[in-house]
Amino acid sequence: MQSNIKLFEEKKVRTIWDEEKEEWYFSIVDTIEVLTESANPRRYWSDLKIKLEREGSQLYENIVQLKLLAPDGKMRLTDVANAEQLFRLIQSIPSPKAEPFKLWLAQIAKERLDQLQDPELSIEQAMLDYKRLGYSDNWINQRLKSIEIRKELTDEWKSKGVQEGVEFATLTDIITKTWSDKTTKEYKRFKGLKKENLRDNMTNTELVLNMLAELSTKNISETSNPETFDEHAQVAVQGGEVARNARQELELKTGKPAISPLNAKSGIMLKKGDN
Repeated sequence: MQSNIKLFEEKKVRTIWDEEKEEWYFSIVDTIEVLTESANPRRYWSDLKIKLEREGSQLYENIVQLKLLAPDGKMRLTDVANAEQLFRLIQSIPSPKAEPFKLWLAQIAKERLDQLQDPELSIEQAMLDYKRLGYSDNWINQRLKSIEIRKELTDEWKSKGVQEGVEFATLTDIITKTWSDKTTKEYKRFKGLKKENLRDNMTNTELVLNMLAELSTKNISETSNPETFDEHAQVAVQGGEVARNARQELELKTGKPAISPLNAKSGIMLKKGDN
């Protein structure tokens, strides 16, 4: 799942995209805050749940909880609703913003469908999102390329029967550990990260080395045709070694470490030259 923040009339609505179900889920509390401008939207939602239960509504029973970024910076379970559920919920909330919000919801759904049909639109949206966050154009170009290469690798894994989830994560960790001498967890700790995306906090140099490792893994997999997971793990090591050799050569020539403690907040997002 991919979490995101959408803006309705300059107000934030936390969302998350379920790739398996191919639908958006929206934070109910954020929606209530937008529609009612309540000073305590959580209390409003609590009271509304009681009202819905008394009325015998099935809506609340189908509400699910997913982890979204909370104001304190931690990922916390949050009541969410898909677009269909949210449309029904809005009917129970008297608000002059109800109709504009429904139109906004429909537009969000349409944009995602358009992006699924035309990947270039997703790339354009990602570019705009990174620009809004303050990343430099140079960094954005590298990051988008890294997304493309990552997808090529995961497509290769899928075609060979590697399972998404634990197996993807394990192979990724092997690649990262091999080229950087750090596991993904160690790498994130080195950069002072917790739940943040590691690649979004890499410098240009780190992105290039990581891309080289993943591209090499994909190319080696295509030619060696691994069949077992152990064989895939061996290929992951080989791909990582290509980037590790490049990293060590670069460090030897420059006298500087290629892996940086910099993260997005401490310098990467500054619109300067290459990091």
